[in-house]
Order: sequence, then C-alpha cells, then structure tokens
Amino acid sequence: MPAAETANEETPEATTEDTHEEVATEENTEHTDSHEGDDEATEEVPSYEAHSMEELTAELEKFAEADKVMSVKNHVEEIRREFYNKYNHFIEEKKDEYSHEHNGDTTEFEYHFPLKNKFDALYNQYRDKKNSHFKKLQTDLKGNLEKRLAIVEELKNLAEGGENMKDALKQVNDLRERWKNAGPIPRDKYNHVWNNFHFHIERFYDHLHLDREARDLDFKHNLEQKQKIITRVEELVNEADVNKAFRELQALHKIWKEEIGPVSRDHREELWNRFSELTKQLHDKREELFAKSREVENENLENKRDIIARINAIAAEKITAHNAWQGQIDRVEGLREEFFKAGKVPIEVNEDTWASFKAAVRNFNSSKNSFYKDIKKDQQTNLNRKLALVEKANALKDSEDFETTTTTMKQIQDEWKTIGHVPRKYSDSVWKDFKAACNHYFDRLHANRNEANKEEIDAFDKKKEYLDNLKDFELTGDHKTDLDAIKKHIENWKSFGRVPQARRHIEGKFNKILDALFDKLSLSKKETDMVKFSSRLEQMADGDDSRSLQNEQLFIMRKIDEIQGEIFQLENNIQFFSKSKGKGENPFLKEVTKNIERQREELKTWKDKLKQIRNLNKPE
Repeated sequence: MPAAETANEETPEATTEDTHEEVATEENTEHTDSHEGDDEATEEVPSYEAHSMEELTAELEKFAEADKVMSVKNHVEEIRREFYNKYNHFIEEKKDEYSHEHNGDTTEFEYHFPLKNKFDALYNQYRDKKNSHFKKLQTDLKGNLEKRLAIVEELKNLAEGGENMKDALKQVNDLRERWKNAGPIPRDKYNHVWNNFHFHIERFYDHLHLDREARDLDFKHNLEQKQKIITRVEELVNEADVNKAFRELQALHKIWKEEIGPVSRDHREELWNRFSELTKQLHDKREELFAKSREVENENLENKRDIIARINAIAAEKITAHNAWQGQIDRVEGLREEFFKAGKVPIEVNEDTWASFKAAVRNFNSSKNSFYKDIKKDQQTNLNRKLALVEKANALKDSEDFETTTTTMKQIQDEWKTIGHVPRKYSDSVWKDFKAACNHYFDRLHANRNEANKEEIDAFDKKKEYLDNLKDFELTGDHKTDLDAIKKHIENWKSFGRVPQARRHIEGKFNKILDALFDKLSLSKKETDMVKFSSRLEQMADGDDSRSLQNEQLFIMRKIDEIQGEIFQLENNIQFFSKSKGKGENPFLKEVTKNIERQREELKTWKDKLKQIRNLNKPE
C-alpha cells in the first residue's frame, strides 16, 4: 500500500498536532481551505431590514461593481432577500386593492414596478460575475490539485532519497513555499492531500536526524514562528472586536498549518495545547457574543410580535369615517416602519414572523379597501345626484321668471352643499359645470335687479318729496272728506312703487304721519285699526315682503287662539257664578259679561284681519 495512503497508520505521532488543529478549527478549516483565494467575506453582515426598496437597490448597485465578488456575496444575498420580501408584500397589497375594486377577480391583475427591473438587472450583473468567478475557480482548483499532488510526489522522493541534507533541506523549504502559493483545491480532496504532504514532511524530518544541526536550526526557526503566533493570539483574546479577532485567528491557523513546518517533539504538544487553548478562549468569546446577539434577536422578536399584535388590533377596529381611516392608515404606516427598524430576529423564526406581519397588514388593508370600496359606491351616487343638479341648473339658467327661479336656484345650491364627495377625477369638472350654470343665472338676475333698482331709487326720490309735502296737510274737520283725502294720499304713495331695501325706513315715516292723521279723525277704534292695518298690509304686499306677511298671519292666528281661550274661560266662570247666585244680583257677573262682549268684538276684528290677509295671499 502506498505510503501516502497509510500516513496516519505509519506515523501516528506525526499527525497528533494536525489532528488537534483540525478539531480546534472545525467550523473554519473547511471554509478557509476549500475557498482559499476566493476573497469570501467572513464578517457579520448588517441588517438591511430597515432599508426601503430604493435604498436596497442603491446598495446592490454599489456591491454589483465590486471586483471581488465573493467578498460581498453575503451582503448581496441579504439585500436580495430583503428586497423581495418587501416587493412581494408590496405586490400583494396592490393585488388586494385590485381585488376589492374588481369584485375579487384578479385574473387580469398587472402592476409595473420599474425599480424591480433595475434591481433584477443589477443582481443579474452580479450573478454573471459570480458565475464567471466560479467557472474560473473550478479550472484553477483542478490545476492547483495537480500542482499539489506533484509537490507531494517530489517531497516523497526527497524524503526517500540520499541527497545532501543541507541541499535537501533547501529543497523542502522551496517545496513548502510552492505549497503555500499553490492555491485552493477541491474541498473533498483537501484533507487527504494535506495529510499526505504533512506525512512526507514528517518523514523527511525523521531522516534529517542524520544532519541534526540543520534539523535543529529549522526546528528552532519554526518554534519561534509558532511562538509569535501564540503571542499574537494572546493579544487577540483581549481584542474588543471579537469578530475581527476571530477573522485574524483563522488566518493565523492557516499560516500555522500551511506555512510553518514542524517543531521538535519536545515542544510540539505543549505549543499545540497552548494554541488550542487560546483558540478555545476566542471561540468561547465568540459564542458569548453570539449569545448576546441572540438575546437582542429575541428582544427584537418580542418587539415585532407586539407590533404585529397592534396592527391586528387596529385592523379589528370598526371605523366608519374617512378622516378616522386616514388616522388608522398613518398609525399602521408608523408601525410598519417600526417593524422594519426593529432589527434581526432568530433565523429559525424569521420566515414565520415575516408571514405574520404580512398577514396582519393584509387584514388591515382588506378592511380599509372594503371601506373605500363602499365609499366609491357612495361617491358614484353623489356624482349622479350632482349631475342631476347640474342638468336642472342648466335648464333654469335662462329663465325669465326671476321670482320663482331664484328660490329654486338657491334650493339647488343648498342641496349641492349637502351632497358628499364625488370621485376625484370628476370633482373639478362637475363643479365647474355647476358653477358656470349658477353664475350665468345670477349674473342675469343681478343685471335685472340693477335695472329695477334704478326704478326703486326714482320711487324713493318721489316718496321723499311727497313726504315733505304731506307734512303740511291739514284735516278739514269733515269726517268723510278727511278720510277720503287720507285714502287718496295712501293711493298716491302706493303709485310711486317699491323703494330700495336699504331705504325702506321711509315707509315707517309715512306710517307715523298716517297714524297721527287717523288719531285726529272721529273714527271708531275698530275702524281706525282696520284702516291702519289695511294700509300696512298693502305696503307689505307692494314690497314683496312675503316673510313679513307670513309672520303677520301667524301672529293674528295666535292672537285669535288666545282670545278664544280667554272667552272660553270667562264663559266657564259665568256658569259657575250663575249657579251660586241670581243673575241680576251679582255685580262681578255683570263685569264678566261685559268683558266677554269686548273680547268677542276684538275677536271679530282679528278675524277680519285674518280674512283680509288670506285674501291677499290667494292667487289671482
């Protein structure tokens, strides 16, 4: 059986150091040796969870330009994972919105997101570079394996040969230098090839006892180099940056294994044990760091679960107003940002946590979309109502019946104000059409009123002049002549027409003069009252003061009810006194009877007034 294949059996003590070394660096040896030269990064990758899709794309663009593709591999894959998490969540939300707008049908759903095209192009650029790197690496691995096998074969021949020891030692050092620079080889070949190389190095040194001085000199040099490594590892144990220290430890293990030869058996076990112990201490510190990191991740997990619960609670709230929904949307958006900034969680629950988060947001969006779907239905109804008002306003805008149409147009405007929102894309146009119809009508109305105002000002001037002349009017003392003269003044006053609203005070001045003239007439109280009432009523009618006429009618009706109630009460009282005493013997009874008669006369007057105002309101 070839010696290279039975290395561990023939010289077990020669592999003691190497066996310990493999145990100590179990988690790193394979990684370092099998990818030697590929520049793969070993530092901890930061969390990209808080980054937006735009920020992630910018980060990927930076890493896609890197020459050493494996040094950024972990960064790129983490960025890609976070981008697709956010992108898929984003598309799900858009799909939910589409579903709500199309009664659950998503067969034709499409959403163009240009940023994803850019992201995919950058990732493909990186992936192509990485694939080219691996193709080259595979070729190099095969060539490097052949180089190392050739070095092992040369070392084997050298260990078995009888060359001068000094020359042989120089050749061994050259072979070790070539081995160090030979580059990485396939992973599954590494340990076997390295053990054979080390086995023949040991065999060479076993033969080197023939030239003890040269062997001891080399042992001494190797001892000094390994002691320097141990000294450096002692410093690394106290390094604050544990990850940085661990990366350097990996490099030192490689130097120990690849670049430095054996030491004398007297120091071999002691050196290795010290190196192994220091390595364990760094491993323990790293594990402690991982444990602390795990605590932080668990805290992040609890925080994220709390955020998810709060989103679910918001989604369960019954909201019926747009403004309230806007507040809820802002709250959920804030919680989303808080979730993304919460940091990493344990990797084994990361997918479940993300899925729970997406489900919570999806539930909220489903409730929100249902609300706004109903809002859209209401807005369409509102649009139809407003379009009907626009049509009505357009039909009336050229009307010549200003008295009737003005009231209707104002009612249309009041109704418009009570109608809620319409779809945004129609809001401006429907308002523009409605405003144009209303403005057209009221511009015509104002133009018409301006013309009427000119007539009203003329009427005011005439009434002012007439009022000045009326102050000199004197009664003759003849009842009929004076009453006819007063009525003539009233007719003349009415003939002048309506005065501007702001100058209606002149009507009050005229009424005061009339009151003074009526007081001088020898008329009954009722007759005077009715003449004054008729005059005032006609002024209201001429002034188109429908509200005052309506208020006057209500006042008269209340007065009639009040007097009728008073008469009813008095008549009840009479019946009481009639039973207790004779009718002609009670003076109080006589007073009550007179009071009833006065009330009946007054009731008749008020009924006459009511009849007169009702006749005035009858359509001709």
